[in-house]
Amino acid sequence: MARTVDHRVQRARSLRRNPTDAERKLWQQLRQPAFAKAHFRRQATIGPYYADFASHTLRLVIEVDGGQHDGSGSDIVRTDYLNAAGYRVLRFWNNDVLNNIDGVMQTITNAVRAAPPTPDPSPPQERGEGS
Repeated sequence: MARTVDHRVQRARSLRRNPTDAERKLWQQLRQPAFAKAHFRRQATIGPYYADFASHTLRLVIEVDGGQHDGSGSDIVRTDYLNAAGYRVLRFWNNDVLNNIDGVMQTITNAVRAAPPTPDPSPPQERGEGS
């Protein structure tokens, strides 16, 4: 049986190889030990979308937007989709990340601290014979 190819993976890899300056700067911060338990991923696929940064454990998405996103109706639809999937979405402008990284990181830190961890979705293990 042929394995289906997820074409989103190739696009996500391309996005990871070519980050914006703001995405690169924020990623350097999110890789620090203080955020290790949040386990952020870059260009994570969630449904039909690519989240700039996502912590599936904390159900938290961080988007870094340029001016083309100002008043974007598609961003509203995207945020509604992510919220319906159980994610909280934080949005920052590129210039905020580039010029006020401390403020951006404080907002993210507050969101990480406020997020309850996602429960383990694995079904309970049944005790087998001899257990």
